[in-house]
Order: sequence, then structure tokens, then C-alpha cells
Amino acid sequence: MTLIKSISGIRGTIGGFPGEGLSPLDVVKFTAAYAKWMKSVSSSNKQKVVVGRDARISGEMVNALVCATLSGMGCDVVDLGLATTPTTEMAVTGEQADGGIILTASHNPKQWNALKLLNAKGEFISSEEGEAILGYAEEESFCFAPVDELGKISHKDYTQVHINSIIKLPLVDIDTVREANFSVAFDAVNSVGGIAIPALLESLGVKRIVPINAEPTGEFAHVPEPLPENLVETCRLVKEQYVDVCFVVDPDVDRLSIISEDGSMFNEEYTLVAIADYVLPKTPGNTVSNMSSSRALRVITQKHGGSYAASAVGEVNVVAKMKETGAVIGGEGNGGVIYPELHYGRDALVGIALFLTQLAKFGGKCSELRKTYPDYFISKNKIELTPEIDVDKVLEKIQEQYKHEQVNTIDGVKIDFSDEWVHLRKSNTEPIIRIYSESPSPEGADALAKKLIKDIQKHIK
Repeated sequence: MTLIKSISGIRGTIGGFPGEGLSPLDVVKFTAAYAKWMKSVSSSNKQKVVVGRDARISGEMVNALVCATLSGMGCDVVDLGLATTPTTEMAVTGEQADGGIILTASHNPKQWNALKLLNAKGEFISSEEGEAILGYAEEESFCFAPVDELGKISHKDYTQVHINSIIKLPLVDIDTVREANFSVAFDAVNSVGGIAIPALLESLGVKRIVPINAEPTGEFAHVPEPLPENLVETCRLVKEQYVDVCFVVDPDVDRLSIISEDGSMFNEEYTLVAIADYVLPKTPGNTVSNMSSSRALRVITQKHGGSYAASAVGEVNVVAKMKETGAVIGGEGNGGVIYPELHYGRDALVGIALFLTQLAKFGGKCSELRKTYPDYFISKNKIELTPEIDVDKVLEKIQEQYKHEQVNTIDGVKIDFSDEWVHLRKSNTEPIIRIYSESPSPEGADALAKKLIKDIQKHIK
């Protein structure tokens, strides 16, 4: 059993004793703590909270607990039922709510679930706000409402509202997509993408839609993180079905991976790169991604006359940097596209609409579009350390060793070389250092990672 209490939310495995997993008692406690925090920052006489969930098996049970607890705290609830993470985020502002809770463990396996917490803007809460909520939960210092002040629970479906907002965007060209006569497959890993993606594709005028793992049963057909090693069977099906492109999402539909018509991976790092390449010539401006994302975004941004900035890892950090720099598009290299014209949240659905428009205007095959971008390859490694080792001290020594290179320390240590980079981050929960490296070749990325591992081992000795 696992229960992880972090500033961004509460996630854990279902079952077990209270405090050891995400038990019903833990769901109630942390929901009540969130409601108390929301009341402390809201000017409303009666707070309203939006709740949406992915299709995982425990979702219905957790949803019932969350909605009942919010009602018990005196909050009105708008229950969206099955809804993507970006749909829930947009519903917060659409309903003029005081906050929202998304019930999803994102790409974690089916035994996991989580409470992801939103503010009144439909954005993830800050670290300071998260700390306050964890404090309330630890103290159990919440007071439930008397009978005459219980909140009301209403039910709404916001999926089509979300889709309607997407197809109205100036850079989403429905006529061009329709005329391209695309055949489009999608793999929804048996979660809410199976509801939202076909509805979006139909609204975009796509006539031939090939569903893969589309039933929202929560019985994930493969490891739900949309990485190449988990999509071997999907790639095979794409080749057999003779489609123009396949879109793959995680269970809550905030990450987008693309498979080309020949069954090759477009590479999730290049989802944001490709969409930025479409957006920037039409709305010139800046871009942002986190420090562990591909350099290709910087190359594309500079090609179009914009400035690129890197943020600390984490969606809330990317959004903050985007607002600071006035970025017109940003996100994370894991396939997370943030398009502020719609909202400040990772959104696979808007990514699909923009990419299909781009592919239609490109006029060639998906695999040919991929070849127009510079090749970079990322190697992801970690080095395990004994608990007594001072990880911060080790990173300081690495920073000093490479002080003559371009070094960024806002989130661990990132070292930029002329045509490659390496990013070292310590884990917050265990004595390990994560090592991400990128180079124009897979061999170069691996070699850079190995070099830094040797440096770390040398400094430890």
C-alpha cells in the first residue's frame, strides 16, 4: 500500500489501512482539508467545486466520497462524472466555481487513484497552497456544516462544451481538416479519451475513425503511460488499419503521443515541438517547456523569431513561467501541450485539433512531417545513493565542476553544452539522482549520461 501526500495533491493505491493507502477515510480527510482551505481564500458566501474523474475502476467510489464530503463541508458540487483533466479545468471557470478536484492518477496503473486540486482559475494549486492543505489535513481541523447548510450536488456533462471551445479557436481549421479526408485512429487506454476523442474528431469533420482501447472500463489494455515501449501493439494495429495518424493519450487525457501512418512513433517530445511550429508563424511569441524537455522546442522557437525559456519540472511551474514570459504556447516534453488561447492546462484534445490542422495544411504524410524537425534523443537514467550521502552537496560539486558551461540551478543542475545537455535532479522521496541527457544521437545521449554518473561517483568518493 502507498499513500503519497504532496503539495499538488494526494495519490495512493486503493485499499489497506487508513494512512497506508488511499482509503475512504483518507479521501474524506483530504477533501475536507481542501474545502477548508478553499473557504479561507474564497470571497463567496457559498463555495462551488467542480469534480471530474477518469474511468479507473475506483473512480465511482472515490467520486461518491469526494462529492459527499464537499457537500458535508457546505460546498455546492458540480459533478461532471467521466471527464478529462482539461475538461474539468475548463469547467471550473465555466461554472465560476471556487475550485475543482480531478480524480485521476494520470499514467499510474489501475490500482492507483488521486485527488488533484485546482484553484478558482482551473489551474493546479501552488506549493504554498498545497502546504496549507496538508497542514489542515494533519490537524484534522475542519468543521462540517449543519444540516441546513449542506451543499447541493448537481450533474453536468462538459465534454462537448470543451470541444466547442476548441473548434472555435482561430487556428483550428475545420474545413481544411474535413477536406483532407483523414483516417484517424486513437488509443484511449480504456479511459475517458474513449468518450472525448471520437466526439472531437467528429466535430472536426473526420469521417473514418478507428478506435483502439476505447471502452472507458478502467481496465487498462496496456501500461497507461504513452511511451514507445507500451505501444508496440498499438503501432502494429496502426500499420494494419491504413490510417493517416494515430493519437494516444493517458487515462486523464492531458498527455498526447502520436504514431505516424507507418507505425513509427512521432516521439512524445515532438508533440509540443510540432504544434509550436504550427502556432508560432501565425501568432508570433515565446515558448516555455520544463528543463527536462527537448532542445528541439528552442530551435523551432528561435527559427520563428521568438524566445524560449525553461521552467522547473512540473505543470504549475511551466504555467508560471509562461505567464511571466507571455508565452503563446508551452508545455512539457511528455506530450503535454498548454495553449493559453484556450486555457492554462495540459490538454491533449486541443493538441489533436491543432496537429490535425497542421497535418492537413502540410499536405504530406505524418512521418514526412516528423522528418522536417531536428533530431534529438533523450536518455533517462538514475543513480541510487545510500541514505547518508548528502545529495545537495554532490550536486554543488557537479555545478562547480562545470561552472564554465551554461549551468541552470532552478531545479537541480542542468548543464547546457553546445549541442547537448544533461539535467540532474534529486528525488524528494528517496536517495537517488535522476539523470536526463539529450544529444543529436542516442549514443551521444547515453555517453553523456554515463560521463555524469562517473562524475557523481567520483565526488561521492
